[in-house]
Amino acid sequence: MTIAGGIILIMLGAILTWAVEFDLAGLDINVIGVVLMIGGLAGLLFGLYRMHVTRRVIQQPIPEDPHARRTTTVYEERRRIDEPPL
Repeated sequence: MTIAGGIILIMLGAILTWAVEFDLAGLDINVIGVVLMIGGLAGLLFGLYRMHVTRRVIQQPIPEDPHARRTTTVYEERRRIDEPPL
């Protein structure tokens, strides 16, 4: 679920909980709205967790010219900590 999907579920659940005055036999619209809000919150938190990127900058000397003071900068990005390095 994406972040936008989680926000949409939260909004839909809030509308069903607080703005709808409709009754169906055997269904409680308020409870359905609360369930949608909780599901949307869980999806939003999961989407934010998946978006977390770990960045590490490694500077290495250039091996061709040992007397030069230049360095090579390597950027490594991983989506999760448990993923192997690229």
